[in-house]
Amino acid sequence: MKNEHHVDNLFSLSRDSFGQLTLIDAEGARHVGIIPLRLFPFSDRDHWISLVGPGNVEVLLIEDLLNLPKSLREILEAELADREFLPVIEQVTHCSSDTEPSEWQVQTDRGPTRFVLKSEDDIRSLGPGKLLIVDAIGMRYLVPDFRKLDSYSRRVMEEYA
Repeated sequence: MKNEHHVDNLFSLSRDSFGQLTLIDAEGARHVGIIPLRLFPFSDRDHWISLVGPGNVEVLLIEDLLNLPKSLREILEAELADREFLPVIEQVTHCSSDTEPSEWQVQTDRGPTRFVLKSEDDIRSLGPGKLLIVDAIGMRYLVPDFRKLDSYSRRVMEEYA
C-alpha cells in the first residue's frame, strides 16, 4: 500500500490505487472507502471526527484530532478540507426578500454567486452574529458575523436572523 501512515495500537490510513481512503484498524481489519466527518464542524473542529465506511457505518471515532501523529492528522485534515467546501459570505449585493423563496446575490471569499433561499428556516444561527445559510440545492454558506457587514447586508441578514 502506498503512502501508508500507521500508529501502533490505533490504525493506519492510506490511499488505494483508486484513490480511496483505506483504514486498517487495530485488529487488522481493512476498511476501503473511508470518509472522515466532523461531528461538530462549527463549534469543535478538532474533536469528534467520525471515520465512516460504506453504508454510512462508523468504523472509528477520533476524540481529539490533535492527539494523532502529524502524518495521520495531515491526511485527515486534507481529506476534511476537500469535503468541507464552505464559502464565506462577505456581502449581500441583492436579495428579493419580499416573498419566499427569495433570490440572493452575494459576494463570497470565493467570488460572486447567486442562490435561492427556500425559507427563513434555511438560515441557522450558530452563535451571536454567526449564521449558516443552506440554499435550495443544499449548498452551505457561512456568515462569521453579519453585524460586521455593510449596512445593506446587515439589514438583509437581520430580517432572517
